[in-house]
Amino acid sequence: MTRTHYVAADEVAWDYAPSGGNRITGKPFEGIAVFEATSGRHRIGRIYRKAIYREYTDSTFTTLKPRPPEWEHLGILGPLLRATVGDTLRIVFRNNAGHPFSMHPHGVFYRKDSEGAPYADGTDATAQLDDGVPPGGTHVYVWPVPERAGPAPGEGSSIMWMYHSHVDEGKDVNAGLIGPMIVTARGAARPDGSPKDVDRELITMFAEMDENVSWYFDENLHAYAEDPDGAPKDATFADPFYLIHLKESINGFIYGHTPGLTMREGERVRWYVFSSTNFEMHAPHWHGQTVVAQHMRTDVLSLVTMEMVVADMVPDNPGVWLFHCHVAPHLDAGMQALFEVLPRAVATR
Repeated sequence: MTRTHYVAADEVAWDYAPSGGNRITGKPFEGIAVFEATSGRHRIGRIYRKAIYREYTDSTFTTLKPRPPEWEHLGILGPLLRATVGDTLRIVFRNNAGHPFSMHPHGVFYRKDSEGAPYADGTDATAQLDDGVPPGGTHVYVWPVPERAGPAPGEGSSIMWMYHSHVDEGKDVNAGLIGPMIVTARGAARPDGSPKDVDRELITMFAEMDENVSWYFDENLHAYAEDPDGAPKDATFADPFYLIHLKESINGFIYGHTPGLTMREGERVRWYVFSSTNFEMHAPHWHGQTVVAQHMRTDVLSLVTMEMVVADMVPDNPGVWLFHCHVAPHLDAGMQALFEVLPRAVATR
């Protein structure tokens, strides 16, 4: 099957903490959260102009494709691209943003005209059209999904990959251009491509979004800071000004704002957990439940830059639980979410 998606890079005003408060503590922002989530003299706060991938219904790119409630937790992530081994993903990409952007996939097969990354590879001009789609431009990426893009022997029925813009990877990804792919083994999928042996799928990106290197940093500084012209110039990672513009986020949200991480007691829940392109080191931890990941039972994973891990959970403890990074500075800076396990459904006659 060829699965076609119409995906655009759109510029949006992104809110890392839409409620304006700390949903983990249930109180207003205080302590380090004030610096992370509120604007100030040299602080941008919680709202940033960003570029993100969004899916449309057809090639006119006039109507956004609705995101189903079960996927609202994706947040800043681009649309889920799903395939079964043997399928082909065909992505019609429109760049509605103000900088050249692309779509580069991990794991799947692609030829040079669908790689989405510019470098001296000896190809001709035609094969380089995918490297950076100009503002207002369109390019069709074709990604076959062979056996080597699916689960390996001993893995479960599905695995995840990611895609992201790769024109200037640091600026592109920190601007927001990254999304997930799920590949299900041949014979293990429902008609929509989802794995038959899983009841609920959840995707979470533990990402230190470095707004300092985003394409839109200066624009954001002048839009939201009280004294943008007085802000430090050429700040380094050791400068507090730099650190407050690192957003320790889960799917683009901080301090408990990631929505829709819900499931039911006894369901077969598959978590796809990954990290982003910066100097990333994360330790995702579930409270109240355990998972099986990489052939072991645990409640804490290890993630480094661009790592992707699949974790299976059968929740047995109803309630609202904390899901966070155990790296203390990330925890303090807002890399926390809440997930809810609803009581087991009662069968009715």
